[in-house]
Order: sequence, then structure tokens, then C-alpha cells
Amino acid sequence: MKIGLFLSAQLVPGTSVETGLKQLVEQVTLAENLGFSSVFLGHHYLAHSQFLQPLSLINYLAPLTKTIRLGFGVYLLPLHNPLALAEEFATADILSNGRLTVGVGSGYRKSEYAAFGIPYEERFKRLAEYVPLMQKLWRGEEVTTECYFGRLSDAKLHLRPAQKGGPPIWMGAFGPVGIRRAAALNTAWLAPPDGNRQALQERYAIYRATLEKHGHGEELDFPLMREAVVATTAEAAELQAAQYLAKQYAQYKSWDAAQDASAQQLQDEFALVGTPDAVAEKLEWYGDALGVTEVIMRLQWLDMEQAAVLDSIRLIGERIIAKK
Repeated sequence: MKIGLFLSAQLVPGTSVETGLKQLVEQVTLAENLGFSSVFLGHHYLAHSQFLQPLSLINYLAPLTKTIRLGFGVYLLPLHNPLALAEEFATADILSNGRLTVGVGSGYRKSEYAAFGIPYEERFKRLAEYVPLMQKLWRGEEVTTECYFGRLSDAKLHLRPAQKGGPPIWMGAFGPVGIRRAAALNTAWLAPPDGNRQALQERYAIYRATLEKHGHGEELDFPLMREAVVATTAEAAELQAAQYLAKQYAQYKSWDAAQDASAQQLQDEFALVGTPDAVAEKLEWYGDALGVTEVIMRLQWLDMEQAAVLDSIRLIGERIIAKK
């Protein structure tokens, strides 16, 4: 199983962006040197933080790295013109020498859709329409269509991505409808950082059944996102989790699974908290029971010291990745 890093590219308002960017680069460099498979970035507008936009940041990181994959987890596809993004993502794939993974999703914040003048209720239809359109353009097909974003007449991209057929697309989704949408489109489902073992088993069963229904095989990535706190002792990990994760899970009360659960319960059931050995056992279960091929961990939280983030990256690299 591969292990990726979800990069918290959002900075506390008023703090130095230059310092924050240097710290992010330090995290990515260390992760690459220790064998992490990927770095993923979130995407929002009008955030309550200094939010570094992911496409620009990926293009910044591309020449500073060599082997680690760079991806979105997830890019808010319905807010943008898919032709423009097809060309932008093709450019990013070229600049990274074929290391781009395009995670896409609809998002959930109505304020973002209002700001872009896009009806919130159209988000899922746009998402389902834009993904195959980008894939056709990446394959060099001529496209004629008229849909939500505009009109194309025999449109063809002459700038082709470095990866044959284009970057892999992972589709984020929480509920059964979204999971089925990802499977129907034959894209990898990027499982979000919620759900206990039973919920995950049920969701992956839905995904696999829908793949089969549409005649798709399982030759896809099976990625899973998790919040994580890794420390040398269980007590130290629990202390860090209590300090940082409780704040994070307070924002997750809109999730169905989170509404009636305590922060401690969410941490125990959703997150990876503990020593490297304890976390490695949970990772093994994800692979054996669910067929997960890559777990992408978020290790940094607002106000967390850089030294603590780097310590977690080192522990995972030296005590988990190095042992595989």
C-alpha cells in the first residue's frame, strides 16, 4: 500500500505567507525523500484562512520535486470551464513530467457557487458532464457539444498531457449517489476522511457493484483519505489528537455520520491516531478488507508547529514506509 500526504496549504490570517510556503516545501521534500507516494491539495474559495490555490501551488512544486505524485483532493470542477481546465491540467502534467492526479468533486459550500454565478443545484450534473469531456480532449478526440459551460465545435487539444490518455481522475464523494457516479464514469473513488469500518465496507461494496453493473473492471486506484496523528507513544498521539483533531471534527457535524458522534468517537472511528505500529495495523486492514491501494494522510492542523509535522512525516517514513 502506498502512503500519500495531504498538504495543509492554508495559513492563519496575518501570518507570513513566505514562511508558510517554505514550510510546505520542506514537508514535501522530506516526504519525497522518505518514500511517500503523493502530495494532495485541497481547493476552496473565500476560505477563512490564507488559502494557497492548488493549481498554482502544484506548478510551483513540480520543479522542486522529482518522483512524488502531485494531486488535487479535490478540485472544484463544476465551478470552472472544463475546456480551460483540460488545457491547464495538461500543462501541469507536462510541467510535472507526468506526475499529476486530478481529484475532482462538487464541493458543498453554497457561497462558492453564488460567487461564481453557478446554480448550486447543477453541481452534480456539471461534474458528471465535465469529467468525460476532459478525458476525450486529453485523448485527442474532436469534440462537438453544447452544454452547461458553452459550445464546442470540432474542438481538439493539440497540447496533450504527458500521461497517455491524460492524468488519472479520482472523484470524491461522500454518499451512495456520488459513489455510484464515480463508478459509472469509470473513475477511481477518492474516499473521504470519514466512515468507520462498517461504513467503509458498505461504501466500497456499492462502488464495486456499480463498476460491475456498468461493465468496468477494478484496474483502478482505490484511494482513501484519513486524518492522522502519529507519535512515538500512544499517549503523545492522543494528546496531539485532543489538541487539534477536536477542532477539525467540530467542522464535520454536517456529515451524516458525524452529527450524533463525539469528537472522541470520530477520532477513534475515522482517524489514524497512535504509534507507527498501531497505525500500520490499521493500514493493513484497509488493504486486506477494502482493497485500498493508497492512504492519503493529513498530518498538519492550524497552529501546529512545523517541528511536530516533520516529526510525524519522519515517523511514517522511517517506521511504516521503510518496513514495507
